[in-house]
Amino acid sequence: MTASEKPRPAGTAGLRHSLLGEDLSFLLARANALSLTAANSALAVHGLKARSFSVLALAVHDTRPTQRELAEFLRLDPSQVVALIDDLEKRHLVERRTDPADRRANVLVATDAGRALFTRAQESARAAEADLLAGVTPEDRQWLARILRLVAFPD
Repeated sequence: MTASEKPRPAGTAGLRHSLLGEDLSFLLARANALSLTAANSALAVHGLKARSFSVLALAVHDTRPTQRELAEFLRLDPSQVVALIDDLEKRHLVERRTDPADRRANVLVATDAGRALFTRAQESARAAEADLLAGVTPEDRQWLARILRLVAFPD
């Protein structure tokens, strides 16, 4: 039987053993897509998506990021960050305040309602992550986080 005559596995199962299934960029992209799908599904009950949750998380942390810092850190276009903040601000979850260090810039601060929503949403996000990584040992999760930090923050 030649290679072209071999029975082909149904669905995408056979594709995971292709050259692409060994490509790190593809694997990172696919893992990201699966993670975002799970997170967005879990966060939907809170009226959030992964991007708006990320902005809220940074506002809750009291680091008081500027819009420019948010865009750079989240690797988003500044106009996308403005839209995310506008939506969170309309929902009274965050406030823009003048940066005392640079009166031309705004910093983002979570409201009490934003902090409360974040706490609930974080529980949902963590549960979705636990489901996604159910087959990964705690040690491998720590290793994965360490490697991803090295890739995400090379400096």
